[in-house]
Amino acid sequence: MRIRLDIAYDGTHFRGWARQPGLRTVQETLESALARVLGGEPRLVVAGRTDAGVHATGQVAHVDLDDGQVQRLLARQVRAGTRMPTLDDRAAALAARMTGVVGSYSDVAVLGSRIAPAGFDARFSAVWRRYEYRIGDSVTGYDPLERHRTTTVRASLDTDAMDAAARALIGLHDFAAYCKPREEATTIRTLLEFDWHRDEAGVLVANIKADAFCHSMVRALVGACVAVGDGRLDVDDVVDIRDAQERVPEVKVLAARGLTLTAVGYPADELLAQRAEQTRARRDRE
Repeated sequence: MRIRLDIAYDGTHFRGWARQPGLRTVQETLESALARVLGGEPRLVVAGRTDAGVHATGQVAHVDLDDGQVQRLLARQVRAGTRMPTLDDRAAALAARMTGVVGSYSDVAVLGSRIAPAGFDARFSAVWRRYEYRIGDSVTGYDPLERHRTTTVRASLDTDAMDAAARALIGLHDFAAYCKPREEATTIRTLLEFDWHRDEAGVLVANIKADAFCHSMVRALVGACVAVGDGRLDVDDVVDIRDAQERVPEVKVLAARGLTLTAVGYPADELLAQRAEQTRARRDRE
C-alpha cells in the first residue's frame, strides 16, 4: 500500500531533507516517527529534496507499506459504540499518529495522509514545483520575528526592475549559469512563472515555479534579481548570463532561510503513472 504524506517544516535546524549519517534531517525525523507507529524500516520518497535551512509548507512524499505495516495501521483499537473505521480512515489518521510522535510543537508536521491513487509517485509524477523567496531590504527594515524565513539585504531594492528581470528568464532554457553543477545532471529546465511583489509588510516576495529545479537554482536566480534591484546588473544582463551558461561573481546564491517550497503539482489521477514513466525515461536519458 502506498501512502501520500503532505508535509511542512521549518528548515532552520535541519541539515536538509535527505538522510545524512549523524545529522538531523527531515527524512530521518519522519522515517523514525513512521517506524515507531508502524514498525519496520519505512523509506520516504519526496517530491523535492530541499537543502539545509530551506523550509516547506507544501512538501509531498510517499511511503510504501509492507503487509506487516498495513496490519499495524489497521490494528488500532476502536472505542465501543463507534463506527468501524475504513482503510481510508486509518490512512488519514496516520498523520495525527506521526504528529503524536514528533510532538505538537515540532519544527516538522505531517499535514495530511491518505492512500495514494494508482500510479502516484511523489517525485516522478510531479509536473511542477513552486517556491517562495522572501527578502527584507532597507525599506522594510529588520524584523527579528521573521529572521528564520526572510533574508535581509542592506539596500533599497527596485521591485519593478526585479520583476522585469524575473519575467525575462521564463521559458525552457539551460540554466547552467544559475545552478551548482552536479556530474551528469542536466541543467535544462522550464521556468513556468517568476515574479516579484511586496507584501502588506513591504517584504519582497518572489513566486517561482518550474517543472523541476537544479541544485541552488532558485537562490541563484533570486541573487541575480537582487543584483538588478540594487543596480549592479540590468535586465539584459541576467538574460545574457543565462545564455552564456557560465557562472559569474555578480550572481550570489542567497541564504537558504528565505526559501520555502510552497506547492507541488500533479496531473489528474489517470495520468499519474504515465507522467512518472515519462519522467523516469527522461532522467535515464540525461
